[in-house]
Amino acid sequence: MRNESYYDQSAFLIIKAAYLYYIKNISQNAIAENLKISIPTVSRLIKKAREEKIVEFVIRDPYIDCIRLEEDLKSIFKLKDVIIAPVCAKGKNLTESEDIKRLVALEGARYIQRIIKENDVLGITWGSTMYYLINYLNPCQKIGASFVTLHGSIACCDNELDVRTLVLKMAKAFSGKKYCLLTEGLMSNKNIANSIKNERNIHNVFQMFDNINISVSGIGSFYPTVNSALAKKEYLTPQELEELQKRKVVGDIALRFFDVNGNECNTDLVDRTISIDFKKFKNIKTKITIASGDNKAFSIWCALKGHLIDVLITDYTLGNSLLKLNSEIVSNA
Repeated sequence: MRNESYYDQSAFLIIKAAYLYYIKNISQNAIAENLKISIPTVSRLIKKAREEKIVEFVIRDPYIDCIRLEEDLKSIFKLKDVIIAPVCAKGKNLTESEDIKRLVALEGARYIQRIIKENDVLGITWGSTMYYLINYLNPCQKIGASFVTLHGSIACCDNELDVRTLVLKMAKAFSGKKYCLLTEGLMSNKNIANSIKNERNIHNVFQMFDNINISVSGIGSFYPTVNSALAKKEYLTPQELEELQKRKVVGDIALRFFDVNGNECNTDLVDRTISIDFKKFKNIKTKITIASGDNKAFSIWCALKGHLIDVLITDYTLGNSLLKLNSEIVSNA
């Protein structure tokens, strides 16, 4: 079923275009080049900013705070890009986590549509944020790109959130090619995992991992509280979870578990998981992480420390928590 906001424009992009045009005095031609959109689109965004009363000679608070936060996060963490979804978008002060997640997903969808090019190879992970993002994609944009599952399926997740389902839908939206791992993501032992990796279909997808230049993923959090979906007993046994906690796990990305330094936790899960290799993931040119909820601040900070993120798409509350956390860590160092 189509979302009512299916063709909504990125709220952040409207704010950014208005900010560059009215505050920075940058021409529409230069804005178009900077944001990788057409000049007519820039004109429409600026017009939209006036219609939404975001601009009244100046960009009003709290919208301007999104721009300042973006600039601070981008500078501090040396990121390629930061997109901040304003929780007050369209005059509504969003407080429900699912509403905020949808808003962040919308920003993610519009960002991907702006940067995707012919022959790009995108690696995709599972999750509800990814589900929302893909439902926001405009099916009129046809790009000869390829879409690859970064890991196997998760038995305990809903089919609509499964990575294979998401890659199929994303490839369909762009009329691109799809490559899927037709297997579960976690095996009972490394011998079975190795055997599966040598199957022709699986081996071919693993070879595609070398060609991925953009990854799009969510992130799971294990600290300060355990709220990652991978912590469920349907995925991890109590013993496996205990072993990860001994290794100081703080988060997960693409079914890989990482510690406070952004390094992979060294347990037997490493060899039993059907997923892109952790080092290979780090070498992807543009790693996009889409996340909401300030409970993920520490996990994201650790992922940034380990260079697991190049582009961060998030909400204002989480972005602000990340900035405060970094300031506290730096002052206590």
